[in-house]
This record gives sequence, structure tokens and C-alpha cells, in this order.
Amino acid sequence: MLLTYDWETKKSPAGALQWEPINIKEEDKPFDAHVPGVRRNPMMTDADMALKFDPEYRKISERFYKDPKYFAEVFARAWFKLTHRDLGPRSRYLGADVPKEDLIWQDPIPKVDYTLSESEIEGLKSKLINCGLTQAELINTAWDSARTFRCSDYRGGANGSRIRLAPQKDWEGNEPKQLKKVLNKLTEIQVNLNKKVSIADLIVLGGSAAIEKAAEKAGYKIKVPFVAGRGDATAEMTDIESFEVLEPVHDGYRNWLKKDYAVKPEELLLDRTQLMGLTAPEMTVLMGGMRVLGTNYGNTKQGVFTDNEGTLTNDFFVNLTDMSYVWEPVSENLYNMRDRKTGKVKWTATRVDLVFGSNSILRAYAEVYAQDDNKEKFVKDFVKAWVKVMNADRFDINI
Repeated sequence: MLLTYDWETKKSPAGALQWEPINIKEEDKPFDAHVPGVRRNPMMTDADMALKFDPEYRKISERFYKDPKYFAEVFARAWFKLTHRDLGPRSRYLGADVPKEDLIWQDPIPKVDYTLSESEIEGLKSKLINCGLTQAELINTAWDSARTFRCSDYRGGANGSRIRLAPQKDWEGNEPKQLKKVLNKLTEIQVNLNKKVSIADLIVLGGSAAIEKAAEKAGYKIKVPFVAGRGDATAEMTDIESFEVLEPVHDGYRNWLKKDYAVKPEELLLDRTQLMGLTAPEMTVLMGGMRVLGTNYGNTKQGVFTDNEGTLTNDFFVNLTDMSYVWEPVSENLYNMRDRKTGKVKWTATRVDLVFGSNSILRAYAEVYAQDDNKEKFVKDFVKAWVKVMNADRFDINI
């Protein structure tokens, strides 16, 4: 209909411009939707006409017109993508009708052919923590790799280690220079292993090892649970354009904003938190832990309310709720925490930091973790929330 006839613009009874065919055959006219047996001229919009007049769309339209079988196949694939796009990878599909081929928009990840014993895991942790990278570098890389997970459509996450591929390796929020340094070191470690463990597993395991070390500094011997089995996706398995929508433009957990937005930083934090499937208590404990671990973007010091950076303590909450400090605005997203008696500035903070002291619900969670007898609870809860983030995209295991 579109390509066979020429079309002209006419005004509808309501005065809108629309397109009608010139000299259309009676048998080509569609039947009226409400009057049986009556045929009327079809009408099209500018959007329809674009498929005829735009040179690139015209090529596609003509191919569909000349090859109905090809059109049927493309339509079937597009419809399948439309109705399955939010199901995540193919591993989550059930039933006999699951397509056998890997479709690139399903973010395929190759399966691994190895397992790791407890002794092998501990050996890898030792290599990672003593490889020359800092705790913060290991934790940041693991976090940045995993934080892309969205429970809305099950995309993103650490599995696949796509943080080493375009476009993620170049995202500003991933600190490309630091990321390259970490990935080079992890690749060096991988090459020298007897068993080729995936970079994806090494990224997560490096973060785990660093957190255990930080907890040990605080006086707590705790093991961060780890399950091997992540694969390393290739560039051929990655649709670069479709991953661009996952690029973070903010991350309250690392106290970072790409630029100023109409939406407040603390509201952006809530948005990221719900996409990652985290609860308010999990958000709170992760925030406090990330701050004292020194994981701020660019190693800034806003919100790092501790004199023992790199140690997994509850200092963030202790100092946040300490009434001996007064909060003094400096700019739109910067505050000084000043000693009430001496007037000396002790800490600096952002809106994201201080919302955990000003919002009544978040303040209640903060005060729980600020208690002297909840130091161990803080460490355990942090580890539990951390593991949840690292395993959010592990659909092959029961979390």
C-alpha cells in the first residue's frame, strides 16, 4: 500500500493534516471498521510516510516489500525482543520454546568450565590483596562492575566482566585510568594461574579480599562469601549501543555526580538503590561502609568521617550523629561539619552524606549502627549487603 501508491496531504474533519493515496483501486481500500461492506480510503501519518520518503527507511521498506519471508522473520524477532526484553539473559528462560541461539540483546555470557575449592579461593585472595593494588582500587572496581545491575530488566552486573569492554571501560564514572591499572594487574595474575579463572571472578574476589582485610583492621575476622562461576563476555557478545543506557551519571555510594541535575543527589541515590534491588537498611549500611573504606570517586574526602580510612568501622555513623558538630552549608552540595565549641571544621560532607542524619527514617537506621555495641553488627550487615550486590546477577545460584 505504502510503496505502490503516491500519497497526498489532506485535512481531516478535525483540521489535522493526513496522507491519502492518489487514485487507489477500490479493491485495495480497507473495509470500514464500523460499517459492514463499506470500503474507505486509508489514511497515514508523517511517521508512515517517513518509511517511504526517508532514503534509509526506504531501503528497508523496499526489502520488506520484495521479500515477505524476510519481513516475517524480522518481525518475529522484533516481537520476541519486545515481549522478552525485560527477562534478562537466556539462562532465566523456561520451557521448550526457548530459542537455541544466543541473541546479542540478551547480553550472553559464556559458561565457565572450572570450580574453585576453598583453599584455591583463599590462595587467590592472598594473591589479590598482595598484588600491589590498594584496598580502595580493588573495592571500587568490584563495585563499579556490579552496580550496573538493574532489577527492572535484569541487565548489567559483574557477571561477564563487561567493565573491561567498550563502552564501560571508558565511562567517566568508572575512572578509566584507575580501572585500566586494576584490569592490567588482574590480567597479569590470571595469566600466571594454573587454572584460568575469569576476570569477572577475580574482580569480585578482589573486592571481597579487600573488605576482609579492612574488617580485620577493625578487629573482626570475617569471611566474605564467594561463589565462583562468572564468565567473561567478549566484544562480539556485547551490543555497545544498548549498554550506553546503563552508564551511571551519579553514584551516591561513591559520592559522585557527573554534573549538577535538577533532581537532588539524595533522590538520585534512591533511584540507583531501587534499581539495584536494595532495601533502606542495606543502602544505609553500604553507604557508611563505603565512606570509611575510602572509596569516594577521585578519592575525595566528603563524607569520610573517620581518622582510620580503610578500616571497616562504624565511624561514619558515630560522627554523623554526634551532636558536638554543627552542619554548615558552603555551597549547593557541600557542607562543613564544625565543632560547636572550637568552631574548627572537622569534616566536609555532601547532601547524600547528611541525608542519613536529617531524614527521620534514615537517621533511625544510622543511630542503630552508631551504637557502641553494634560495631560487629555493622560489619556483618555490610558484608551481607555487599554480597547481595555482587551476586545480584547470578541467576545460576540460590542467593
